[in-house]
Formats: sequence, C-alpha cells, structure tokens
Amino acid sequence: MLGCGIDVLLEDEAYGRLLRSRRVGLVTNPTGLDGQMRPTVDLLHSRFCLTALFAPEHGVRGEQAAGERVRQTRDRRTGLPVYSLYSGGGQHLTEEMLADFDILVYDIQDVGSRYYTYIYTLLYVLQDCARAGKPLLVLDRPNPLGGEAVEGNLVREEYRSFVGGYPLCMRYGLTAGEFARMANGTLGLGAQLTVVPCRGWRRAMLWPQTGRLWVMPSPGLPRFTAALLYSGTCLFEGTNLSEGRGTAAPFELIGAPYIDEPERLAEALNAQKMPGIYFRPLFFVPCAHKHAEQLCGGVQLHVTDGTALRPVRAALALLYEVQARWPRDFAWQTPLPPATRPHIELLGGDDLLYRRAPLAQVLAQYAADEEQFRAEKCAWHLYA
Repeated sequence: MLGCGIDVLLEDEAYGRLLRSRRVGLVTNPTGLDGQMRPTVDLLHSRFCLTALFAPEHGVRGEQAAGERVRQTRDRRTGLPVYSLYSGGGQHLTEEMLADFDILVYDIQDVGSRYYTYIYTLLYVLQDCARAGKPLLVLDRPNPLGGEAVEGNLVREEYRSFVGGYPLCMRYGLTAGEFARMANGTLGLGAQLTVVPCRGWRRAMLWPQTGRLWVMPSPGLPRFTAALLYSGTCLFEGTNLSEGRGTAAPFELIGAPYIDEPERLAEALNAQKMPGIYFRPLFFVPCAHKHAEQLCGGVQLHVTDGTALRPVRAALALLYEVQARWPRDFAWQTPLPPATRPHIELLGGDDLLYRRAPLAQVLAQYAADEEQFRAEKCAWHLYA
C-alpha cells in the first residue's frame, strides 16, 4: 500500500532525528493518519516531545462545522494546547504560538483544489516559520486528483483571499509538499523546509488507485467523487444555486427552486458530450444551507470516467446553461464578510464569471493560464 509522509517518518531514522531533542508543534486534522489509521497527533505525542497543536478549519479532531471559527482549547486526548489557525484573531502564527515549539510539523490531506483553505494554512505557517527562523517539516500526502491534470485560471493579485491566496489554477496537480516547495522558492521565503515524501505515489494516480481509505477532509466532501467534482462545483458557492450542502451528496447535486424543468437542463448538458460525466435530472430538498426545506430542481453530476473528466469545464457548462435558461432568477451571492468582493470573484480568481464574460472568452483565458502553470510547476515536482 502507498505510504504517506507520516509512514515514511516512522520508518526512516534520518527524519526522526529532525524531531528528537526538540519541542515539536503539529498542524493537523482528522486526515492526519498513518497507514494503520492511527492519528499523527497520537503517534508524535508518544514518540517525541510534542508541545502544541494547531487547528485549521474544522479543528484538529474535526469537531468544528464548515466556516465555524475554531476555538482555542486543549486536546481531549493529549491535554496539549490547541491554537486556532482559523479564528477571528487571524490565520497566522502569533509570537505566543511560535514560542511553543522549536520545529513545526504539517500533516493534513489536501484535496487539490485551490479554494480549499488547508493549502493556505500551509502557506501562512511556511511564511511565519521563515520569518521566525523555525524549521517546517511537511509530511506529504497524495493529491487525490492526481498530479498531471491542471484546470482553471490563475488567481489575480487583487483577488487574493483565504480561498485563493496564491496564483494556483483551480485544479493544480501538486501535493502539499510540492506546493510548499514552490511557494518557498517563488516567494523567496528562505524557510528551513523539509518535505517527507510519499512512498509509491505516481502523478497519474487518482485517489482510488492509492489503495488507501477515503477519510473525509471536511464534512462537505464525504467521498472521493465529491472531491473530484469540487474543483468545479465549488464555484456554485458564489451563486444562488444550492451546491448540494445539506444533502447526502454535496458538490454532486446542483439546483435551485426556480429550476422547474431539470430534464431540459440535463439534456442540453449531455448533448455537449463532455468526457467522464453524465448529468441526471432530479429534484432534491436540502435540509440545511441554501434553500433549506425547499424543493430544488437540478442535476446530479455522475462521474463515469475520473481520468477523462474535467470538472472545471463541466461546472462552467452547467453554470452558463443555468444563466441562459433562467436569467431573471439566477443571481450571484452577496459578499461574505469580511470580504467586500462578491464571493464568485474570490472563488473565480478574477471578474470574468461575475461580469458574465462569454464562455468562449473564459475558456480561452483558462487554457492560457493552464499552459503557463503546467510549465511552471514542473520545477517543483517530487514524483514521476
């Protein structure tokens, strides 16, 4: 079975020596598990001098809901202090936090989509450790979406946020460790960065090929299919359509109360013959979030070939089809505080979608950005 960074760390004495005789801080969440499903926090606590835990969105043990600010507390199993990196006080390491460790370890399963906040938690602690002269050890994990396909545009500088804090494509084809190497190099941070690589991962692999169990990285991504589609369907968070939150298939169901003829919508999308996807018309009732307890018409996105599927392209087709068929009903979400820009601009990384630029123009810009990023990222690859 494929080994993640934590598995390699436990097997390789050279990496273990980096942690011995040092106070160790750990950024992790419920996905931080070894091949035997043992939490990284418990493994490091039993073997090294673990002194502090740092919680991203959803918390160290997964006890926080999506978007809920993580509280500073103590870990119920180890008794260690848990500092929040997703709170009203900010997402960076403070001087108090930095004083609690000599070396920081990062072990979180990423999902390979640039909207996902964990990758920016990594970016921020990389910046903070560089400024403080503290070493950072990243325990790498596979990119569930593979390391070859690249989709979407690059985030423009003026649209940077915690859902797009670095010029990445929507689907960027890097592991967390490779991203850390790229950010450290391109931003000139000079961090003392060590990446403990995966064992046996290849860039062409999607998650099902790794042989590892899928552990929910957050409540909204209960299975791999949702994570694969998320790199496209997350865009619907910036609209008045339900992205399936509050159902059993978040990011796989897209709809709204005003979609009264889902059959016609599905027919139009399937007629485009996009590879790897089938759109099935349906009605659903979310129990929470947008349109809670309301009947929504829409489509379920069925993945027929994960390797061939281009979820960003599929989501754009759906987005533009809905706008064309229900122009008076469709709307963008208002800005989510503290942001002042419409949420679709932050998710989209520019204003093309918000100003409803023609789809052909959007796809042309995305293709140019994909080519640029595909060439740039190769310099930071760790895997064949």
